[in-house]
Amino acid sequence: MQSPGASVAPPGDTDTLFYRWLAGHCGGSGEAVQPSTEKLIIDELARLVEAPQSGADLVPRVPAVLPQLLRSLRDDSVAVAELSRQLSQDVVLVAEAIREANSPAYRPSKPVKTVEAAIMLLGQNGMRMLIARVAFRPIIREQSGRFAAAIAPLVWRQSEMCALAASMLAQTGDSATRANPFEAYLAGLLHHVGLIVALRLVDQIHTGAAMPRSDQFCAALLPCARLLSARIAALWEFPVTVAMAIEQSGLPDQADCLALAQVLAQADRVAMLRMLVDAGELAALDPCVLAGLGPFGAACFEKLRHEEH
Repeated sequence: MQSPGASVAPPGDTDTLFYRWLAGHCGGSGEAVQPSTEKLIIDELARLVEAPQSGADLVPRVPAVLPQLLRSLRDDSVAVAELSRQLSQDVVLVAEAIREANSPAYRPSKPVKTVEAAIMLLGQNGMRMLIARVAFRPIIREQSGRFAAAIAPLVWRQSEMCALAASMLAQTGDSATRANPFEAYLAGLLHHVGLIVALRLVDQIHTGAAMPRSDQFCAALLPCARLLSARIAALWEFPVTVAMAIEQSGLPDQADCLALAQVLAQADRVAMLRMLVDAGELAALDPCVLAGLGPFGAACFEKLRHEEH
């Protein structure tokens, strides 16, 4: 439902508008946050960029089962029985695999009841994305602290949308803008982990009722959080291209920018716009909403409308 006051922001303002929409879920919108407090938060976030292990310590670690499963999924010689054995070590993954296999996206002819049948139906890429999504969910969505707890579920929803959009966009366009779909999916899931760390910092430093949201704060927060995400991705030994793409996605028009970074930047904007439109913050029918997305981005924006919320 579109709200009567729905507006449109230029492409470059989408991330700021999205952050302010997130911040609005904490209340206290009429309260001004002291510039000294905002500066302290940004300074501490910048310190964590230089010491990313300290930043990573503020969020749960990627489960140990994830690297083993992802290695198995890269090896075509690993049998379904071996993969199901590894998967069965985690009851959450088993339940998610069966649920995913029975979802409308796969439309099985009869209900899937075993993990072996789920693996066969989902295929290698479907399993890789499912495992990554399940592993990342508690890292981003399940946070303590007043501000982080209120905003993190929305950040997770955007991350899921961004990952799906990135995996789709990575396979479209010309050869210069194509990228590995699974690396695109990983980058989409991980690109906001630095923002989650920033929310944890706000909870530690700020005692007021409102989230900081001044122009100066937004301009400093989002690039710094993105860089921290890239450093944490490297620390967690994700593919180098994933970490580089997250770092470069803030400036996707650079001459030496990775195709994956361009894909991530567009997917990030598509996912933000989808959530803002669905929330009535932006007018869906205004052509400015899709300005600059191109035909593939616009198609992706529409497809996300049909995803489960």
